[in-house]
Amino acid sequence: MYAIVDIAGQQFKVEKDQKIFVHRLDNNEGDVVDFDQVLLIDQDGKVIIGEPYIKGALVSGKVLTHPRGDKVNVFKKKRRKGYKVMTGHRQDFTQVLINTIVEKGAKKKDETPKAASTTRAVKTSEQKEVKTAQKKEKKADKPIAKPKTTEAPKAAAAKTPVKKATTTKPKAKTTPAKKAAPGKASVKKAAAAKPVAKKAPAKKTAAAKPAAKKTSDKKK
Repeated sequence: MYAIVDIAGQQFKVEKDQKIFVHRLDNNEGDVVDFDQVLLIDQDGKVIIGEPYIKGALVSGKVLTHPRGDKVNVFKKKRRKGYKVMTGHRQDFTQVLINTIVEKGAKKKDETPKAASTTRAVKTSEQKEVKTAQKKEKKADKPIAKPKTTEAPKAAAAKTPVKKATTTKPKAKTTPAKKAAPGKASVKKAAAAKPVAKKAPAKKTAAAKPAAKKTSDKKK
C-alpha cells in the first residue's frame, strides 16, 4: 500500500515505515505531523484518485531530524569583463518517518474551531437576550417624566413690544398743467422753426486817393 502526498509544495510517493526528506518544516524534532493533501492511494490494486484530494484520507509521520544538504557551488563569469563570482548554497531539509496511511475516517483540523465558534455564537445570543431583559426592567422601574410646560415661550412673547401702527398721510393731488391753445402754439413753433436771416456785411469802400498834382511839361 502506498500513497502520493503533497508536502510543502512537492509530491512524494510514501509507504509505511519509510523515511523521506522534505523541505524544512517548522515542527520540532519528535513532533507528529499529519498531511491531509493526499492525491492518490493504492491498496492491493485498488486505486483511489482524489479531486484533487481524497476526502478523509490522511498520512501521519514523525519528525526525526533537520539536516542540511550537500554544498552546491555556483560560479558566474563574464568573459572579457573581469567578472567572476563564486557562491555556495546548502538546502535545509527535514527527515520524516511515515507511520500510518489512512484511507477514510480521518478527522479534519477545521472541525474543532467550528465547534468552538458555534458555542461562542450560542453564548453571545444568550448574553444579548439577558441584556435586553435587563434594559426592559430598568425602563419599567424609571418614573414617568412629566411633560414640559410651554410657559417660557409665552413669557417671551409677552415681553416683545408691540409695534405701533403708523398712519400714512394721503398724498397731495397734482393738478395737470393747462394745455395751450392750438393756434398760439402753432405760431410759436413756426417762429422757432424759421431761421433768422443774417445781415450781409457792409462792403468796404476804398479810401479816396489824393489827386495827383498836374505837372506841366513845360518848364517854368
